[in-house]
Amino acid sequence: MDFQNILNIIHKDCNRIENHGKIANYIPELAKVDPDKFGMFLLTNENESYEIGDSQEKFSIQSISKVISLTIAAELVGQDLWKRVEVEPSGTPFNSLTELERDKGIPRNPFINAGAIIIADVLLSVLDDPINDFLTFIRKLAGDDDIYYNEKVAESEKDYGYRNTALVNYMKALGNIENDIDDVLNFYYHQCAIEMTCEQLARTFSIFANAGKKISSKKQVISAKSVKRINAIMQTCGFYDEAGEFAYRVGLPGKSGVGGGIVAVHPTAYVVAVWSPKLNEKGNSNLGIHALEDLTNLSGLSVF
Repeated sequence: MDFQNILNIIHKDCNRIENHGKIANYIPELAKVDPDKFGMFLLTNENESYEIGDSQEKFSIQSISKVISLTIAAELVGQDLWKRVEVEPSGTPFNSLTELERDKGIPRNPFINAGAIIIADVLLSVLDDPINDFLTFIRKLAGDDDIYYNEKVAESEKDYGYRNTALVNYMKALGNIENDIDDVLNFYYHQCAIEMTCEQLARTFSIFANAGKKISSKKQVISAKSVKRINAIMQTCGFYDEAGEFAYRVGLPGKSGVGGGIVAVHPTAYVVAVWSPKLNEKGNSNLGIHALEDLTNLSGLSVF
């Protein structure tokens, strides 16, 4: 498969498109990013890599980090985790309050904000030093120590995180938050504020394309059973109330972030990360989804 040629075609196609998306300006630090950035990095299960555009420029991964926090929590807590958060598609925006009230404080899945806040609370209870331990695990997956939190982004999210504060307080009132709410939110905002390049992001997620093994070393990091379940949640819940549309157009498990990043995996072939900061009305990268649709159409490689 000539992936470099495919990516080159995608690059030309995306350059021709008028991108009508809008940058996530409700987080002031994210509003400072150049809206016309575009990068893509693909890593095969044979450890071959291909890239285009701004694939080596760091950006805030935001909600993509929720997959990693879920991975850690599922490994450490096991089945008890699902007593506090479900695995069903939400069908509502990622920061919905009405759905949480309807479900009596049990978030619909771990990728909406309420669900990810529950996962953050779980990790506060089981990790000795959650903020440092989380970053160490991501660096281990990426095989790269040049990955950091952007403290300005974390602070910006804290200053404007009124809906997240409402979510955590409501869940605390219903007994589904164990730790101090300020500590929970501080960890949650930090995990979302990790900055990575498309390459670092793809290498971090390579275990989900390779049955839990690092593509570079073949070392087993998590079980194949866990990968199957997390990929399933990415397929059904990774794009909030646009998950069905993404499955229809792209046909891969994946996760988006309001920093404009998307990572997607073919469980037996490759992992791909794309970054374009302009978002559609659902909060997903407008050009990123188009690029991934091109990729599966041109390669013929999707899970369907």
